[in-house]
Amino acid sequence: MICMYKIGVIGDYDSICGFAALGLDTFAVEDVDAAEKTLKKLAESEYGIIYITEYYVEKMPELFEKYKEVQIPAIIPIPSNKGATGFGINAVKKYVEQAVGSDIIFGNDN
Repeated sequence: MICMYKIGVIGDYDSICGFAALGLDTFAVEDVDAAEKTLKKLAESEYGIIYITEYYVEKMPELFEKYKEVQIPAIIPIPSNKGATGFGINAVKKYVEQAVGSDIIFGNDN
């Protein structure tokens, strides 16, 4: 059996509109409440990967933490059109440290 998952992108329109050209499903939201509702809706449907702008992920840390515990969907923070906040790269760094046991991204073994 072949499992086919969709890929979705959540964020403000200006930050995500280009992803539609790549064939991804885009969901423009205007506030944190709409982002949270959209994320929950996509996570409960056939979306295997959900990109969401860092701004919204930072505003709903409990929900982001909840979805980190499940395999599918993968929730991936991305920068907005205003630039990166550092949240996404720090999250990836933390995941790599947990998996590998040391900081192989920035080389700060403490």
